[in-house]
Amino acid sequence: MKLIIQIPCYNEADVLPVTLKELPREVAGFSSVMWLVINDGSTDNTAEVAKRHGADHIISFTKNQGLAKGFIAGLDACIRLGADVIVNTDADNQYRAADIPLLTAPILAGKADVVIGARPIDEIESFSLIKKMLQKIGSAAVRFLSKTNIPDAPSGFRAMSREAAMRFNVFNDYTYTLETIIQAGQKNIAIMSVPVRVNGVLRASRLVKSIPSYIKLSLVTLIRIFVVYKAFRFFMSVGLLVFSAGFVVGLRFIYFYFAGAGSGHIQSLILSSILLGIGFQTMLTAFLADLLAVNRRLMEEVQYRVKAMEYTGVHLP
Repeated sequence: MKLIIQIPCYNEADVLPVTLKELPREVAGFSSVMWLVINDGSTDNTAEVAKRHGADHIISFTKNQGLAKGFIAGLDACIRLGADVIVNTDADNQYRAADIPLLTAPILAGKADVVIGARPIDEIESFSLIKKMLQKIGSAAVRFLSKTNIPDAPSGFRAMSREAAMRFNVFNDYTYTLETIIQAGQKNIAIMSVPVRVNGVLRASRLVKSIPSYIKLSLVTLIRIFVVYKAFRFFMSVGLLVFSAGFVVGLRFIYFYFAGAGSGHIQSLILSSILLGIGFQTMLTAFLADLLAVNRRLMEEVQYRVKAMEYTGVHLP
């Protein structure tokens, strides 16, 4: 059994040595443990530092691609290198590397294909009260969308089996954490969470530049994910809301019409017609979006089978 620990990096030359120093070379249940660094277009000497401090494999992008693309590129490389289990951790040493066996144990035992490390959010001193609240709200939204029970959705400390890694796709450029959990829920991938510990802060967060920015990006991310993965429900809900508003306005006009005052409420008739038309068109869009979602799932299945044949030479039934 081979375990590969991947670390997405962007200008992490100062903190990466600390992170790599903590990573294990032996983990129970694995005959081989390797480290893979994704150098995401760093302008410092991240790649050289990674090589000097023991990284077995380094993937380098000429230009920064973003955390999500770096994560997926790492998974692809790990699969090609023959990883049976992949652990993802952050370059800033936020997570205790000693807890990696906690992440891999459920996968080795056949209890899960994806394991998310749940941080003790309430105990992290570097997190402001607002950030703690936002973390909880975001995790609750992801639990609702994915129908999973993951308490710390934004956690990047996670392990996944080779099978699960081949099924993930990330469309969002901001982060992979939320979307992969939702995909796991939708694709019936066994996912669970285990408590993990955190280290002291070595640098400021790259994702949370400011609370307003974090709120804005998180809301946009959640809305986009909801539209992509719950397209029928989203467009049908909007369509029914607008159609209902048009219907109520139309009833109002009919009331005044039979009361003999219809000529004074032509605006209501016009507004009702517009709202009914928009609502009906939006409901039709819901069915088109559902067809696109079916097509996406079929393409993802084809992609998975191609990966299985390419990486393992196994032809699936």
